[in-house]
Amino acid sequence: MTQETIQALDSIQVTLNAGGMNTINIVLAFVMFGVALGIRPRMFVDVFKQPKSVILGVCCQLLLLPLFTFLLILALGGAISPTMALGMLLVASCPGGNISNFMSSLSKANIELSVSLTAISTALAVFTTPFNFAFYGNLFLKVSPIAAGIPQLSIPLWDVFKTIFILLGIPLTLGILTSQYLPKVADKLKKPFQWLSIVFFIAMVILSFWGNREAFLQCVKYIFLVVLIHNLLALALGFSVGTIFKLPKPDRRTLTIETGIQNSGLGLVLLLGTSIFAGFPPHGGMLVITAWWGVWHIISGLTVATIFNRSK
Repeated sequence: MTQETIQALDSIQVTLNAGGMNTINIVLAFVMFGVALGIRPRMFVDVFKQPKSVILGVCCQLLLLPLFTFLLILALGGAISPTMALGMLLVASCPGGNISNFMSSLSKANIELSVSLTAISTALAVFTTPFNFAFYGNLFLKVSPIAAGIPQLSIPLWDVFKTIFILLGIPLTLGILTSQYLPKVADKLKKPFQWLSIVFFIAMVILSFWGNREAFLQCVKYIFLVVLIHNLLALALGFSVGTIFKLPKPDRRTLTIETGIQNSGLGLVLLLGTSIFAGFPPHGGMLVITAWWGVWHIISGLTVATIFNRSK
């Protein structure tokens, strides 16, 4: 990647006033509430009767994906910028995406397992997201030649914990309670909320980057390629683990989808709405990687779901 491209990437800035940030936070909370509407407590009982798939799915999302992402960015070396690498690590540190259950249903996968993994990874994200990002981010800044001169990350843990808990933890709890005690209401709201999540994220990306569209278009082919490689790694990781441990085919499909669909909307909120990067060098590469991930995994998820749906 040329120095000109790196400068163009890092020059991209997204500034939102308090009203715009609050709107994004509220909509993301509603999206997570919609995801939780499909979660019935009895699903956990059924899935945990055979916990092998759950344990492997959680390991793929919360342990293996951040680790393999770290190895990937070291392998890419100077082909990416330091801020792009940090963006990849941030995405890998986020929990499963809010459209993964929808994709799993299209894939003829194990829906109960998909819902359980989404709920577990989202609940644990309060701790795992800041830990994984701080650990692998600082390790990258310490060992990678391309990160020379960039200061170590100082993660405001309380700020991040509070943001994730409010945006994910509370809506998840309320959604599960609604599903349990008002099942008819939950069934009516579930589908509209799923489509809302897709429309919302695409609209948020377009509005956020519209003012930087020239710089974005200059760098889009690099961003596209890097996100494509990273997303293929995530999908292949889930499928490979399921295959190696001889999981049933529906469970294997679920692990593929769950590992390949990440909640990059949370990543954008953490970038724009917290003080993680106060005083840090320009980090436009992180914003673009995180935003394009959210758009691309819809395309890749639908593609993989169609392949799974049509395969015997």
